[in-house]
Amino acid sequence: MQKVLKSACKQVLALAAVAGLVLVLAGCVAGPQQAATGENANANSQYMAQVNQAVEELSTKLGAFDDAVSRNDVVSMRTQADGAFAALDKLDQLQPPEALKEVQEYYSDGCASLKEALSGYVDLYTEIDSATDQQPFDYSTYEQRLASIQSAYDTGLQALRAGDQKVTELRSDQ
Repeated sequence: MQKVLKSACKQVLALAAVAGLVLVLAGCVAGPQQAATGENANANSQYMAQVNQAVEELSTKLGAFDDAVSRNDVVSMRTQADGAFAALDKLDQLQPPEALKEVQEYYSDGCASLKEALSGYVDLYTEIDSATDQQPFDYSTYEQRLASIQSAYDTGLQALRAGDQKVTELRSDQ
């Protein structure tokens, strides 16, 4: 399980780097039919700065979550997961300029899938941690549940990357 989470943290850090690159490109992004005016470029840059900030916050929260996992601290794990949920909510609720509305749809889809994965991981770990001799954890479902969590995580990252790709496409359409 820690392997999946560490992979998740590394990929979120990579996403933060990509978001930084996208921020550089965002100042010139305009819709395919729309000329970039100073106001449009400014709105696009502000939106992408908010995206970058939310992704950086998410990366920090997932790092703290990873630390809680490494210590087998279920209480801290839940607290740090809640922080990651807040960062995902912040990204999900951003109000994009018109030219970047489709980008935000990808980001929102990615946030939903990442929240599903994180919740699934915390639930699975909590069940394992709270198992007793009288009510043991059913390890026969472990692999399938872990695969489901990984799938939700992968789907979330794919959606976030698709949003970044859309920004790049909009930039090249100018």
